[in-house]
Amino acid sequence: MSTSASSPLRHTALDAVHRSLGATMTDFAGWDMPLRYGSERDEHVAVRTRAGLFDLSHMGEITVSGPQAAALLNHALVGNIASVGVGRARYTMICRADGGILDDLIVYRLADNEYMVVANASNAQVVLDALTERAAGFDAEVRDDRDNYALIAVQGPESPGILASLTDADLDGLKYYAGLPGTVAGVPALIARTGYTGEDGFELFVAPADAEKLWQALTDAGAGAGLVPCGLSCRDTLRLEAGMPLYGHELSTALTPFDAGLGRVVKFDKEGDFVGREALLAAAERAAAQPPRVLVGLVAEGRRVPRSGYSVVAGGEVIGEVTSGAPSPTLGKPIAMAYVDAAHAAPGTAGVGVDIRGKHEPYEVVPLPFYKRQK
Repeated sequence: MSTSASSPLRHTALDAVHRSLGATMTDFAGWDMPLRYGSERDEHVAVRTRAGLFDLSHMGEITVSGPQAAALLNHALVGNIASVGVGRARYTMICRADGGILDDLIVYRLADNEYMVVANASNAQVVLDALTERAAGFDAEVRDDRDNYALIAVQGPESPGILASLTDADLDGLKYYAGLPGTVAGVPALIARTGYTGEDGFELFVAPADAEKLWQALTDAGAGAGLVPCGLSCRDTLRLEAGMPLYGHELSTALTPFDAGLGRVVKFDKEGDFVGREALLAAAERAAAQPPRVLVGLVAEGRRVPRSGYSVVAGGEVIGEVTSGAPSPTLGKPIAMAYVDAAHAAPGTAGVGVDIRGKHEPYEVVPLPFYKRQK
């Protein structure tokens, strides 16, 4: 996303920290964000084997509150948000009336009548505008809280121990996709057991003024456990190995949740109507009768790396398109996610390749995810 002179890059509350650590910075959705601090491979391996520390303050927090907050979110989103218990979270999507995906979201229920919707940075304004528009007629308030939060994540097998040394919160009782208020290193925080790496970990929502203090406390607590600061580059390879979709790659307005193989997030049996319901019913029927292209994993037999937009081929014909690709530090080979015709989607399908600059490089079709942590 380019930023014009009239719209300068936004900086997180940790910008000075990133620069003091020598981070390579990049424009991401209008934010100046750390891409890497040193070797992205080393950062990736640290998260898989020890722990990594991320600044995710570019994400978009939107608070929805009021007597009809649950009813509004059930109407605006495809999931059954009213069934989420206080202190729990749910992965869901917001779709257009035609079923196209506007964004994928995590919704936290903070209280009986209060929710926090977390949108991707590139779509935060779109989601805010859609929720505001869809709130008409509901006794609920939609509030832009993006400037009121910094978001710091600690991810990896050592993360529970690192965080436990800084908080009295019951981390053992905190389930995946749950969040509770507490203090970390004396800083008030929403402590969420969520992440985008495929590892155990936590995301900590705090006031921007407390971000530097918390970052330093986590850095100090994690020094003996091998924790390192991590940028967006390794976050992308981590989520790719974990088979997690990225908006603008695996998800877009051109796709419905059923096209993306995520029809399970759409809850037709919830109370009331919701935006996109009729279109999504039709999409579900189409997917059941004639499966659309299927999202699969591809593992290279050689060393050439596939990139988003490259054609997937078989028998001299284009059968799909790569959505994300990168070298996998864990597998030691290039990997990709791609949408391919259903006839070529079965793991082990022979004769599949990726067109890389005119040469059809052989790839193996594998199930997703590429990597799954041991519990």
